[in-house]
Amino acid sequence: MGKLFFFFLYILLTTFPSFFSSSLSLERALDENSLFDLSKLEMFVDELPSMPTLLGYGVGNNGSFVAGNLTIGMYQKFWKFHRDLPATSVFAYGDSEAAATVPGPTIESIRGIPTHVTWTNHLPSKHILPWDPTIATARPASGAGVPTVVHLHGGVHSPTSDGNSNAWFTSGFAALGSTFAGATAFYPNRQPPGNLWYHDHAMGLTRANLLAGLVGSYTLRSPDLEDRLGLPSGRDFDRHLVLFDRSFRSDGSLFMNATGNNPSIHPQWQPEYFGAAIVVNGKAWPFLSVRRRRYRFRIINASNARFFGLYFVNDDRLRFRHVGSDANYLARPVTSRRFVLAPSEIADVVIDFAESSADAVVLGNDAPYPYPSGDPTDALNGQVLKFLIRGGKGESDPSRVPALLAPELPAPQVAHVAVRRYIAMYEYVSSEDEPTHLYLNAQPYDAPATETPAEGSSEVWNVINLTEDNHPLHVHLASFVVLEQRELQGKDAEELRQCMQKKNDAEACGAEEMAARGQQRAVPAHEQGWKNVFKMMPSAVTRVLVRFAPLEGGAYSFDPTAEPGYVYHCHILDHEDNEMMRPLKLVH
Repeated sequence: MGKLFFFFLYILLTTFPSFFSSSLSLERALDENSLFDLSKLEMFVDELPSMPTLLGYGVGNNGSFVAGNLTIGMYQKFWKFHRDLPATSVFAYGDSEAAATVPGPTIESIRGIPTHVTWTNHLPSKHILPWDPTIATARPASGAGVPTVVHLHGGVHSPTSDGNSNAWFTSGFAALGSTFAGATAFYPNRQPPGNLWYHDHAMGLTRANLLAGLVGSYTLRSPDLEDRLGLPSGRDFDRHLVLFDRSFRSDGSLFMNATGNNPSIHPQWQPEYFGAAIVVNGKAWPFLSVRRRRYRFRIINASNARFFGLYFVNDDRLRFRHVGSDANYLARPVTSRRFVLAPSEIADVVIDFAESSADAVVLGNDAPYPYPSGDPTDALNGQVLKFLIRGGKGESDPSRVPALLAPELPAPQVAHVAVRRYIAMYEYVSSEDEPTHLYLNAQPYDAPATETPAEGSSEVWNVINLTEDNHPLHVHLASFVVLEQRELQGKDAEELRQCMQKKNDAEACGAEEMAARGQQRAVPAHEQGWKNVFKMMPSAVTRVLVRFAPLEGGAYSFDPTAEPGYVYHCHILDHEDNEMMRPLKLVH
């Protein structure tokens, strides 16, 4: 009787979606009724995997490095996220279906040596997750396959290799997006060494395709620099940690909300996805055995919307020594005991387990969701990874953390900036006060580009966050430095919000004067270098210097003014998919 009742409710909902316009629809209740009870899973029983490594370079006859050529496909397969969880259908990257993993293989490239990657789509005719046709979405003909296109996050490369959201393609090229320019991407690797990652970027499907598993790490190495720095190295002591959250149905399949907050407007879209299980390198709450010595961890937040507040739950002696942030090294190492990592941010840290006398320590998470004023973490999403510490003190450790890391990176030259812009973040709601869509500068994605920086220039962007959420802003191609962040006073924040909603003119609304009166919030020391993502605090104005020129100096080795251009967007994927993305067109 119970199953029959739910069946009729489902038919009623899908036939008359406007009948259920409350924030928690009965279809959502149906979905939640089928969730796997993750509290039944034992934590820290699966060992942390190391993802396969693919070399993005070759070695010539004389032993020198030469350009690399890779072919990496996207496949549907089954993946075990936990020892006691049924196998899950996923989308995975790999150089073959058998070798495909979640996350995908780590691509290792050498600074100055180009990498060519041919991305191939072997995905099925239908998606394994719900998607919403009422938002701007890649929509091939029925049965033509799942649209995908790969963006190398943090990469400095031409527009045709950037993974433009409309450059998508389906299996066998049965359908193509309007800006498709070929399946082979060219990554020059001429930028400073550091950490990048690759992921799907198809229009309106980014949240679903990443949730399905299409993420992977990309490391750009500089052997001369790394030998000189002496940081922990080698496969055992230099590890990637790719973090994301997932929920599962009772059969092990991925759970994604099938009903939106406003089902009569958007039948599926919801403003944020949060999963109950914390997954690291494809395993829920894994463990890693370490020795009492230094380890380097390149930590990527590949979640759709979850921020991580990382700290050690049971040992306040352990510290994070930050050596890099996003795609670049810091000038000098910075020490913290807790730090916040937004979706798509990368933290490059060294942990010295010789500082602990414990035999096991847990890496925890205390970031509310949505961040910063949402629900507190719980026993499930508040734990990330357990380190089992082996051996005694005094173990030989040839690694070090030098006092100086990358002094060759330029300082931001604010005095030379000619163009200053305002970038405003808006959220729009329904009559039930539920989010319907989000805009940058009150413009949809397909409106003509309003940000047209000159190649080789730098600009100051004043980002005004008029919403209650923290939005991690990502700018393609460019690097930026955060100059200051000011929290608007309560009265000023509301006055500016109302004025901007009427006029959409920051200068006319007195944004500069209000920001000057606001309380300055310190930018964390480990986030004061060159970045490509930064957390835009709610009811605040954040001033950043954006550089549209190579950090190493000189000119780009490609034409950055070519079509289809670049984009900038919020990296909460549910926001990005529903219009919080704008075109970025460089000009000569």
